[in-house]
Amino acid sequence: MEQNYLFASEEIVRKVNETMPPEEEMQDLAEFYKVFGDPTRLKILYVLLCAEMCVLDIASLIGMSQSAVSHQLRVLKQMDLVKNKRVGKTIFYSLADSHIVNILSQGLDHIEE
Repeated sequence: MEQNYLFASEEIVRKVNETMPPEEEMQDLAEFYKVFGDPTRLKILYVLLCAEMCVLDIASLIGMSQSAVSHQLRVLKQMDLVKNKRVGKTIFYSLADSHIVNILSQGLDHIEE
């Protein structure tokens, strides 16, 4: 049985190829979204969506050890999702920028539909 295939026009293929990000950017994007695949990291991000906090407070809120939270915060910081500031001996964490707020909010909106 013969199948009929519809092929995109050469113009469409050219436009897609011109706008496709380079392979390295696609890899970075995949790594970025992979970070959101861990429920613990999502909990931490959600806590930080609500308020700037130190490791002790975050650990208490999500019911995890400080070392486990510190490890996840390190991952989130490496991916530029969180930032920190020192006040005396305490380090406070917050979301890196409004893009992260938007990503979390839109993701929650999507699954709550």
